[in-house]
Amino acid sequence: MVLTTACPDTTGVVAAVASFLAANNCLITEAQHYDDPISDTSFMRTVFHDNGHGAPSLRELDALFSNSVAQRFGMRWKFHEAQRKCRTVLAVSKHGHCLNSTLHRWSTGTLPIEVVAVVSNHQEMRSLSEWHGVPYHYLPVIDGRKAEQEERIIELFEKVDGELLVLARYMQILSPRACDYFAGRAINIHHSFLPGFKGAKAYHQAHARGVKLIGATAHYVTTDLDEGPIIEQETARVDHTMAPEELVSIGSDLESVVLNRAVKWHAERRVFTNGSKTVVLK
Repeated sequence: MVLTTACPDTTGVVAAVASFLAANNCLITEAQHYDDPISDTSFMRTVFHDNGHGAPSLRELDALFSNSVAQRFGMRWKFHEAQRKCRTVLAVSKHGHCLNSTLHRWSTGTLPIEVVAVVSNHQEMRSLSEWHGVPYHYLPVIDGRKAEQEERIIELFEKVDGELLVLARYMQILSPRACDYFAGRAINIHHSFLPGFKGAKAYHQAHARGVKLIGATAHYVTTDLDEGPIIEQETARVDHTMAPEELVSIGSDLESVVLNRAVKWHAERRVFTNGSKTVVLK
């Protein structure tokens, strides 16, 4: 089981959480804690299990914690089933490198998620998704009816009891309505050239400018386009000997790795939003 908490920083937070769990026959097996001096906020992630003497159920623990520790420190908190995999919907357009990587890692058990659906505004990725045994939902974007298409995505998300939407190179901008609905539950991936090089040929633009460093960024989706709280980034050095296609290939690998890290950390309840940024307790 996992307990995540965030509250104003003060003396005794860690001790209170540890004492509560010990008093309720819970054995702590992993704990991370960070006090942010700028926001004056304390973040904690605590993994625990029954010590063999009969710990209360998660529902009972939640009620007990609320009436004691949480109220005392003004906490935002949540108890999670550690073994329960995060039910994930993947959204994709025509570029399948991130989708392929995430499906592979999920199918081999290296991502703690359950991929319950793939949704796309194109048909190109159907065979890949169905090869992995994942239902593929083709929802094209028709001129003037994008809002209807987004509502169908939301309906699908609710129907499959989705917990996380992963934009695995889904080349559509979500509306404010969708951003609000998926707040804290949608992760996007893109190259790190923004805002310098925009459009479909970003790597070619970067090559023309002679960049020496390329990268990828995974972040939560917000109404501020590509400016949501960053979860993970990675870079690679490049040089003048590399063609634009090589930059595209390196960038695709970076995007896949960074997205999978972000999804993994989110599913493991390691990511806390902290204003316009995140705290990741690894």
